[in-house]
Amino acid sequence: MSVLEDEAVGRIAPIGAAEGCLSRLEQEVTGLFDQFRERLLRYLLSMGVGAADGEEIVQEVFLALFQHLRRGKSQRNLRAWLFQVAHNLGLKQLSRMRRAKETLGGPEEFGLELRRADPGPNPEDQLAWRQRQQRFVRVLRALPEQDRRQLSLRAEGLTYREIAEVLDISVGGVSLSLGRSLARLGRALKE
Repeated sequence: MSVLEDEAVGRIAPIGAAEGCLSRLEQEVTGLFDQFRERLLRYLLSMGVGAADGEEIVQEVFLALFQHLRRGKSQRNLRAWLFQVAHNLGLKQLSRMRRAKETLGGPEEFGLELRRADPGPNPEDQLAWRQRQQRFVRVLRALPEQDRRQLSLRAEGLTYREIAEVLDISVGGVSLSLGRSLARLGRALKE
């Protein structure tokens, strides 16, 4: 039985003979990597971590998982564990980025402007879409950082309980926050 087959329990099945441990463990971690790599990367990107840094963090997460499991540590709810480690490493990276930006300055300092491509087929549709998107982004950015992280984790399929574990808050707090945030975003889309 693999991790993927036993996900309801959130545990890796016991590993047999000592010589087969490493390869079996590697297979299990590789399976989890295939299953969660993109989801973890999306979460890190939603936190503001760059793509290249996000890829490195995801690799660090799975190295940490391999070491964690190799030492025989808890296998309870590995999905939440993966997101929690990614979250913590993402926060550290963002902190390093802020310090570097304070030291070096941002793209605006060099006269560079960041732009996004418009997907609309004609100018009127492009304008309407852009205004709606800007309104949505303003509302999203106005949400507290903790609320934005909860929305990102929920979008990645984590349950309220798993989000509470990752962010170290109560399940009730997650429920209230997500309900309030989704209502605000819904109003922004209707305007």
